[in-house]
Amino acid sequence: MTIRIAAALLAATIIATPAFAQAVPAAKVAVVDLDRIGRECNACRTAGATLQSQVTAFNTRRQQLTTQLQPERQSLTASVTALNGKEPDAALRARIQAFQAKEATASQELERQQNQIQRNQAYVGQQVNQRLVPLLQPAMDRRGANVLLDTGAALRFAATLDITTDVLTALNAALPSVVTTAPAQAQAPQGR
Repeated sequence: MTIRIAAALLAATIIATPAFAQAVPAAKVAVVDLDRIGRECNACRTAGATLQSQVTAFNTRRQQLTTQLQPERQSLTASVTALNGKEPDAALRARIQAFQAKEATASQELERQQNQIQRNQAYVGQQVNQRLVPLLQPAMDRRGANVLLDTGAALRFAATLDITTDVLTALNAALPSVVTTAPAQAQAPQGR
């Protein structure tokens, strides 16, 4: 009886084995240069120029604020230094506080502008990715690939594996432009 059970279990294992041992298809690799796509897609270039002008405006404003505040900072520093460690009078304290308020306002303005630029950059990337990702599989299918690597992740590859031009052409057709200003952020509810 034990021999029959053991034989039945062995037979069941042999019969069931092919179901577990399915062959994995051979890898057919394609590569895509995502950096090149980001640099060369028409919408990406246009958006890049707009984002660069936002950065330039930010740097210009930062320089303006620094230039505006510098003379007052130097004057206050000279006044405090002239005291030789004595406490400033009420008028000097008021000037210092007013200057600190101006500095804080300038800092907040620059922080808001910098945050907006970062949000704009992320929003552009999001729009490009939303259109790019669905284009990858059809480009792979046309080349018979079942694995896709970014060229930055591949040590070496044959030029015939590169589908970047195919993807770039499809992206230019699917994404004529992007919006370079991110939507306003939802305000956090104020606690009571």
